Amino acid sequence: MSLINTIQLLVLAAIWGASFMFMRIAAPVLGPGMLIETRVGLAAVFLLVVSVILKKKLNAVKYWRHYLFLGIFNTAIPFLLFAYAALTITASELSILNSTAPIWGTMIAAIWFRNKISLKEVIGLMMGVSGVVVLIGFDTFQLQSGNLYGILAAIMAAGCYGVASVYTRAVNIKQPYNNAHGSMWAAALVILPLLPFFPAQPVESQHVLWSVILLGVLCTGIAYLIYFRLIEQVGAPSALTVTFLIPMFGIFWGYLFLDEIIGWHTLTGAVLVVSGTVFVTGFSFRKSVSVEV
Repeated sequence: MSLINTIQLLVLAAIWGASFMFMRIAAPVLGPGMLIETRVGLAAVFLLVVSVILKKKLNAVKYWRHYLFLGIFNTAIPFLLFAYAALTITASELSILNSTAPIWGTMIAAIWFRNKISLKEVIGLMMGVSGVVVLIGFDTFQLQSGNLYGILAAIMAAGCYGVASVYTRAVNIKQPYNNAHGSMWAAALVILPLLPFFPAQPVESQHVLWSVILLGVLCTGIAYLIYFRLIEQVGAPSALTVTFLIPMFGIFWGYLFLDEIIGWHTLTGAVLVVSGTVFVTGFSFRKSVSVEV
């Protein structure tokens, strides 16, 4: 991986880490439904403009079922669940729980493809579960305020990403940009009829307004472009490194802008979750992040 690719990777991790901060700011005002509908709508329009410029055809008629599945399980449901979780739990915890997605993906793949689970994967799974327990179990505020529904929602959101990743492997339709573009439109259509069930308040704060705009355009539209460019240049395994960097930035942004407290349980939980993910996926930093000058 070149120096430029490494910088792109860090920028992407910083952007996706910030997405949980933006959800934490905007979700209590707009509600999960309106927030995510606006997010995917802005991202869909942005990606449409890019598609026109780059002359990329979506082939919606041919692949609409595929885009619909991804729109539901890789976008609509997890985005809504994370937005719901953002009502009660911190951006730091959201970013850490998000990183359990590869663990879910590996476990679901083992069931789907009937693969045997290795000892290393079992150890990784135990580390990931232990990390979640430490992260939540030692946070007295979360336990006292009864925010377990939000925690469960975030874990389920990561599980949805695992389902989507396994499905993508199974169908083997290699069109990453169109997958993102098509899934955004599908998610927007799926969420739209649900909006009456999610009450929202008028946006009177510029902080909320900018959080929504940045969440849709920067954290979704532009971030996907960076991610797909990385996949093309360094391959999917190396691009996966972003998963392990997101919690670092999620914790940092939460501390810097939301005055979130970084306790020992936050750092310990993050280390356990990320380490468990590395074990489960069999990822090698040495092979994937060798910087070329």
